[in-house]
Amino acid sequence: MHPRHLLAAVLVALIWGVNFVVIDIGLESFPPFLFTALRFAAAALPAVLFIGRPQVRWRWVLAVGTAIGAFQFGLLFLAIHLGMPAGLSSLVIQTQAVFTMVFAALLLGERPGRRQVVGMVIALAGIALVAVDYGQASPILAFVLVLAGAVSWALGNVATRKAAPPDAFKFMVWVSVVPPLPMVGLSLLVEGPEQDLAALSHLTVSALFSLGYVAWLSTLVGYGLWGMLIRRYGATVVAPYSLLVPVFGMSSSALVLHEKMSGLSIAAAGLVIVGVALTSAFGQKLTGWQPGFRASR
Repeated sequence: MHPRHLLAAVLVALIWGVNFVVIDIGLESFPPFLFTALRFAAAALPAVLFIGRPQVRWRWVLAVGTAIGAFQFGLLFLAIHLGMPAGLSSLVIQTQAVFTMVFAALLLGERPGRRQVVGMVIALAGIALVAVDYGQASPILAFVLVLAGAVSWALGNVATRKAAPPDAFKFMVWVSVVPPLPMVGLSLLVEGPEQDLAALSHLTVSALFSLGYVAWLSTLVGYGLWGMLIRRYGATVVAPYSLLVPVFGMSSSALVLHEKMSGLSIAAAGLVIVGVALTSAFGQKLTGWQPGFRASR
């Protein structure tokens, strides 16, 4: 890989890792479901007006937008809002690679090899350690919500495999059109119009920065660079760099949010990263650009 492209791959991982810290900051100003809606609305507009049709069946746009947009990020934002540390979230959400492997085997008949099965077991052992360590002092519901977000992400990956979009960036913009309206409705129902109006009428610099970061830098710039790298070098070369996302996520959370990692959590993180690395080869069989979904976060 050319040095400047190597730098671009690391830069995208950095952007997506820091994204979890930015989400945490944004949730100080926005309720989680409203923040999810605003994130995708800002990512979709005005880009959707200029890029043309997604070149896949609309049912796949709807399916991926619902699974990855509404459920994955809605659950992730809610989990962080309820107290799940941003750094651990960046790690646990990576189990989507394991769930993708399982769903692809069940729904698509794509059987994993022995190495991928070993990787799944290692990753799940790491997640079990995270759950034990986290559950000792924090509400387990937030942890479960991040896992549920990873499951939703995996279902979105399988739907993406069926859609087989020729242009990943264009597809992602159209996917971003799906979540805003249902998430606004859910926000009005659950979080209430008063809370939503209060957030929108008292926008701070940090709120606007967080929204701009997660919508434009993480989504448009991140996916644009990642898609370019995948087209030039292929998923096999580029995908391993996504394993840097939880590294940057946990380190930036420690620096900015002063989150502390116990020795058990650090050991668990190592197991998860090794396990995801072993299963990633299977994920590349699903679609050449699927790794780009990792940690958008």
